[in-house]
Amino acid sequence: MARIGLGKDIHIFKKGYPFVLGGVKIRYKKGLVSYADGDCLIHSLVDAILGSLGKEDIGTLFPNNDPKYKGISSRFYLKECKKYLEESNYKISNIDIFISLEEPVLKPYILEMKKVISEDLNVEIKDISIKAGTNEKMGYIGKKKACECISVVLLEEEK
Repeated sequence: MARIGLGKDIHIFKKGYPFVLGGVKIRYKKGLVSYADGDCLIHSLVDAILGSLGKEDIGTLFPNNDPKYKGISSRFYLKECKKYLEESNYKISNIDIFISLEEPVLKPYILEMKKVISEDLNVEIKDISIKAGTNEKMGYIGKKKACECISVVLLEEEK
């Protein structure tokens, strides 16, 4: 038996904030605004995992009005998802993530992002795909105002 989950998240860019994506600090003139660290890649991945397990979404389980989550590293959410997976009878088969943004170029950071996800979720790097693309200068992403991530997770029942 297999289960699939889909997650999507978007955050706006603003000067004075750090740019963290996939648990990795990205060198850029702006960062992503958020109650936690603004890591929309991990936020989308967490929602995909939670959805595949039939749980509530990230905002319900980790509300942005709870002071204990203010400024927290999103890797915390991944580690919580790992616990949920360990309690279930499922394991991650593969992860597929797409990042939409105009700049900066993320290619130098992709492997490090995969390593973070691999470590936090105990998933082999070969089973994690992360791709980035532009929005061809269209919309809020094309105008360099935001970063958006979409994640898909496939779970397989453990034998």
